[in-house]
Amino acid sequence: MRRRIVRGAVTGYAVLFTPFIASFAWAGSSPSTAIPSSVEPLAHAHVARIALDDDRYLPASGLNERIVRVPVDAAGTLTLETTVYKPDGAGPFPLVVFNHGKIAGDPRAQERSTPLSFAREFVRRGYVVVAPNREGFGRSDGAYRQDGCDVERNGIDQASDVAATIAWMSKQSYVDATRIVVAGTSHGGLATLAYGTEAAPGVRALLNFSGGLRQDACVDWQGNLTRAFDAYGRSGAVPSLWLYGDNDSVWARPMAAALYSAYTAHGADATLIDFGPYKNDAHRLVGDRDGVEIWWPAVESFLARIGMQTSVRYRVAAPALPQPSGFASLDAVNAVPFLDEAGRSGYRTFLRQYSSRAFAVSESGAWSWAEGGDDPEAKALANCERESGDACRLYAVNETVVWRDDPAHSIETATDAQRKTEAAGSTADAQVLVTRR
Repeated sequence: MRRRIVRGAVTGYAVLFTPFIASFAWAGSSPSTAIPSSVEPLAHAHVARIALDDDRYLPASGLNERIVRVPVDAAGTLTLETTVYKPDGAGPFPLVVFNHGKIAGDPRAQERSTPLSFAREFVRRGYVVVAPNREGFGRSDGAYRQDGCDVERNGIDQASDVAATIAWMSKQSYVDATRIVVAGTSHGGLATLAYGTEAAPGVRALLNFSGGLRQDACVDWQGNLTRAFDAYGRSGAVPSLWLYGDNDSVWARPMAAALYSAYTAHGADATLIDFGPYKNDAHRLVGDRDGVEIWWPAVESFLARIGMQTSVRYRVAAPALPQPSGFASLDAVNAVPFLDEAGRSGYRTFLRQYSSRAFAVSESGAWSWAEGGDDPEAKALANCERESGDACRLYAVNETVVWRDDPAHSIETATDAQRKTEAAGSTADAQVLVTRR
């Protein structure tokens, strides 16, 4: 039986867990170790990892995002709207499947799954990432299977779409079907663990980010969910990593611990990471670009343990940030152009957000701010322009003002336009406020 519980906090690129005091670093050097004189100088050398300030020596790659329809049944009458990200080149590459969560309300209202921050980290390391919308979600065919209060059955039904996705992707020439990782967040975490009960032979690992399904309308929903995890653990043979935070809006710490205990009660190989609080809600971790430095070190260590590749192999660009303009200090509310009093109140609200944030404004007085997700800059622009009769421009990003009086210095590039188009339909975990005068 392999059962590990690790608690602690993560900062920067290093992790220090207590009370077990296990630590590891993303990059850096280790103390030198004296080598006995009887040993040849290079025979047993201890070589520290090289810390690189940049990745310019690596080949560049895009995310190469494309949308495909994955067949669920043999006849292809039911298909899943699916997003694929892959490195440049023919492969074959190892595969990561990302399973989305479930928003409140109608699953049909859920947008296409686009886990950009997650995908970027794996594409950088030479993986293909596939993100299917399961049946009944968004533009996928079929109907969502609620299964009443039978949450165990719900997970198994969701896992059937995961299986269909893996079966189809395994036939693609650019995929190495012997090296597969299955990941999921929230409801997708439940589907991931359920899939682990009958995983394909090439599946090496499961990643569970705050997984489960909360059914407040069901009697004893906590007991139902715990028994479902117990059932998955009885049959699960794939090693799994679990990441839950202390201030999760869906799962209290005792509930996460109960699910883990039930899953591992019969010997399932699982590791639970309690990463502590994250911003205002730990449930948003994996959809947030700031969350990468929290979850990636633990995932890296876990994947290395099971023999999956973790080294950076491609230079994949993140959204570029505009440079500070010096137009005004960030907290100079009255310096923001074109805003009425409601807009200035909105800007004050923006100033209270976490640092991955953006504020956009147009000459007609429309404005918007966004915080979190993968690209709050594009999200703020897209939502502002949805309300505006003219173009919106970024006023502030993160901790600096980027506004310039001369619009020629803020001309939108084709890449910016594409980012705004993608952001307009994105369901990334961004908090957004938008209005117009």
